[in-house]
Amino acid sequence: MIQQLSAPELKAMVDSGAAFELVDVRTEWERDLAKIEGSRLLDQTYHDHLLTLDRDTPLVFQCHHGIRSQAAAEYCQGLGFRTLFNLRGGIDAWSQQVDPSVPRY
Repeated sequence: MIQQLSAPELKAMVDSGAAFELVDVRTEWERDLAKIEGSRLLDQTYHDHLLTLDRDTPLVFQCHHGIRSQAAAEYCQGLGFRTLFNLRGGIDAWSQQVDPSVPRY
C-alpha cells in the first residue's frame, strides 16, 4: 500500500532524522527550477542504486503535483518495496505549506 503524505508530514519526517530515500521523479529541467533539499533525481544511476536496497527501505516519491510520483511508487511496489509514500500535491504543496522559498512553477 502506498501511503499519501502531506507536505507537513514529510517535513516532520525530515526533522525527525528518520532514514528514508526522497526520490524526485521530475525532469532535470524541473529540478533546476525548484527542489526539496535531500531529494535525489531519479536518473538511471539512482534507479540502479534503489534496486540494491532492502525492500523495507522507506521510499518517499515526489514530483510537481503528485501524479508522476504516485506512478513511480506503484512501479516500486511492483518491485517488492513495502514502505512507500507519495507526497500529496508534490513540490507545489511543499512550497505552499512548508518552504515558500522553493519557487512555484
